[in-house]
Amino acid sequence: CRPEFLKAFERAANLGTKEGSTGSPFTLHAPLIELSKKEIIEVGNQLGVDYSKTHSCYDPADDLACGHCDACILRLRGFAEAGLEDPAPYVAST
Repeated sequence: CRPEFLKAFERAANLGTKEGSTGSPFTLHAPLIELSKKEIIEVGNQLGVDYSKTHSCYDPADDLACGHCDACILRLRGFAEAGLEDPAPYVAST
């Protein structure tokens, strides 16, 4: 989720693969990287993403998001800022 990481990964892919080093170089595209969580959620909503089938949790319990890790907190804040309720299943009420 960081531009520096994506550039380094792209470089590694091009150095570490035959196609990347001798053929057509790999180019990573990350069209959402400059958007806020709110903006990403809004774009997904406009595209019809079923957010009930997704979660961003770093520490899920089975298919349930924890609601407390950084990823969950950022996601919940993004939904709130977009004026939407996060339909992801969480371990406990968040």
